[in-house]
Amino acid sequence: MKLEFIVLPVAEVERAKNFYTALGWREDADVGEGDGRVVQLTPPRSDCSIMLGPSLTPAAPGSMQGLCLVVNDIEAARAELAGRGVDVSEVFHDAGGGLPRANAQGRVPGLAPDRQSYFSFASFNDPDGNGWILQEVTTRFPGRLW
Repeated sequence: MKLEFIVLPVAEVERAKNFYTALGWREDADVGEGDGRVVQLTPPRSDCSIMLGPSLTPAAPGSMQGLCLVVNDIEAARAELAGRGVDVSEVFHDAGGGLPRANAQGRVPGLAPDRQSYFSFASFNDPDGNGWILQEVTTRFPGRLW
């Protein structure tokens, strides 16, 4: 099995499409009209896409949180997003050395100690409030493929 796409709840499909394409995400599809419209967008170098549409999910716009984008250089990825006009957080790590919590409690400014792979982060929201986490991965855990 392979994760192909995630349905993202948004209030306005066109606004969301414009936001993600401004990030450099590839438009794979924009088909249908009205309630039947479906837009599929894919982040650079990703095999998984997001799908937007007014009738795809009953979830409230902005209710998706903790969506993760893996990057190999957190500082460069953060700078790129900021350069594209995104309100992206400063780089942080978790005080306990783990993954970030949804409520931002325990976040410590700066890179993870020794810039340990998997433990440096930045975050941003789309216009609807769907929450994204950038996670720096420079070396995969044993047995994991890129």
